Amino acid sequence: MLDKLVTEVAVRAHGGGPVEPLRVREDEVELSAIRAQGAGGQNVNKVSSAIHLRFDIGASSLPDDVKFRLLALNDSRISKSGVLVMKAQQHRTQEMNRFDALIRLYELVNSVAVPQKVRRATKPSYSSKQRLRAAKIQRSSVKALRGRVSQDA
Repeated sequence: MLDKLVTEVAVRAHGGGPVEPLRVREDEVELSAIRAQGAGGQNVNKVSSAIHLRFDIGASSLPDDVKFRLLALNDSRISKSGVLVMKAQQHRTQEMNRFDALIRLYELVNSVAVPQKVRRATKPSYSSKQRLRAAKIQRSSVKALRGRVSQDA
C-alpha cells in the first residue's frame, strides 16, 4: 500500500506524467514515538501517539543532485547539519502518524527530484508595446473627457 501511495505522490509532484518515484530506504529513516501536544483528554498523557521522523540527507542513498536540492530548500525542518526533522501528530493512532510522516517525507523528496526549468528573461514584442500604447492613449482621452462640461456652445 505504501508503494502505491509513493508512486501517486511522485506523479502529483511532477505534474501527472509517468515518473519513477524516488524511494527512501526505511533503514535511513529514524522514527521515534513521542507524546502528542494539545487537547486529547485523559488519553493524551498516557499514549505516545505522535511520531518524530529524522532523516539525514547527507548520509542517505539519494542521488547527489537531489541531496543538493533538498539541502538548498529554505525549510525550517532541515537543520544546518543536513538532518530533516518532521513531527506527525495529526492522527489518533501511532500507525497513522507513522504513515503520515513517511508520506510527507516522500512528497518532499519527490518535489525536488526533477530540477526546475531555468527561467529565461523575455521582453515584450514591438506589436504588444504598440497595443499597450494605443490602449493607454484611449484610456487617457476617456479620462480627459470626464471634466466639467462648459456652457460655451
